[in-house]
Amino acid sequence: MPRNVTVTGVERTFGDDDIIVSKTNLKGHITYANDVFLKIADYKEKEVLGQPHSLIRHPHMPRCVFKLLWQTVEAGQEIFAYVINRTKHGDHYWVYAHVTPSRDTSGRIIGYHSNRRVPDRKILEDQIMPLYRELLREEASHGDRNAGMLAGEQMMMDLLAREGVAYDEYVATLGKPHLRASRDGQAPLPREQAI
Repeated sequence: MPRNVTVTGVERTFGDDDIIVSKTNLKGHITYANDVFLKIADYKEKEVLGQPHSLIRHPHMPRCVFKLLWQTVEAGQEIFAYVINRTKHGDHYWVYAHVTPSRDTSGRIIGYHSNRRVPDRKILEDQIMPLYRELLREEASHGDRNAGMLAGEQMMMDLLAREGVAYDEYVATLGKPHLRASRDGQAPLPREQAI
């Protein structure tokens, strides 16, 4: 698989009514990809099944956001996130992802399910892209990758504390601050409530 493909800087898009769907096992290996996924990412089904979902990870995606995503779904909760993905040939596409754990009849988590839609362009350009650039800059400023990821995570937690919201409320109300619960005059959320 072409994991070391150079990025082209070319952005791809998909239809507003299209939904990219994929499923993985507990280790993040792809067990299902729909036709929209395969078309936008330039892969054939046989090329992605069994491969790690990081196959489409773009190097401009902050690692700390993926850390939060995996922590959340492994804890049995859903998460929404803006994600930049990479195609097989190095182009990229932005998505608004909803990732949930998949459970068996006893409630045990057996994998993960992700639906991705076209993100709001204004939110991307005004808020997500600048935030991700700052997170990437912070992550890259540390010689150690793990230290960089932790520093990026701390930057995200500091942002949530300043905004006075948990991550899920922050993402759900981007571009819609009037929907946020008023926390004026209240102490910042403790870390365990911010994620």
